[in-house]
Amino acid sequence: MSRLAIPTDVDVPEASKPILATVHKQLGVVPNMFRLIASSPAALQGVTANNAALTKTLDVKMRERIALAVAQVNGCDYCLSAHSYLGLNLAKITPEEVALNRKGKSGDAKAGAALRFATKIARDRGQVSDHDIEAVRDAGFSDGQIVEIIAVTAENIFTNLLNLVAQTDIDFPVVRAVEAV
Repeated sequence: MSRLAIPTDVDVPEASKPILATVHKQLGVVPNMFRLIASSPAALQGVTANNAALTKTLDVKMRERIALAVAQVNGCDYCLSAHSYLGLNLAKITPEEVALNRKGKSGDAKAGAALRFATKIARDRGQVSDHDIEAVRDAGFSDGQIVEIIAVTAENIFTNLLNLVAQTDIDFPVVRAVEAV
């Protein structure tokens, strides 16, 4: 059971209702994580605006791959469950690729470089080496795209921390970080 209250449609603050309506329109449901964030309209506005901006950056497969790698690093079962589902059903990533992504790897060399970089950022709290930056550049990423990898990584670190603190009730097919990958 979640340690922080997940508001119902009735209990959610009025200022959060139109934002949740947009989330519902986009996803067909309002996941518990968004309901949880909705208890703070300002936080919900910030998260959804950031997410909307980042959809204009790296493609959906790359964003989902990064989300999987970061969730595994942080041991966030909620985010692993959500992004496994979204990776398979929205981004159309294969189950084999999802398993690799959780390890910070990919069957695609360019994606693998981005995932190694994102995993390093998450594990080492941004303390990356010149070699790490050169490796992602050598894979074909511009400096702007490197900033986008960092932004997507940071967005996922926030949601990982939120769901770890709250122990948010998982409303996706459950995937556990401790399971062998």
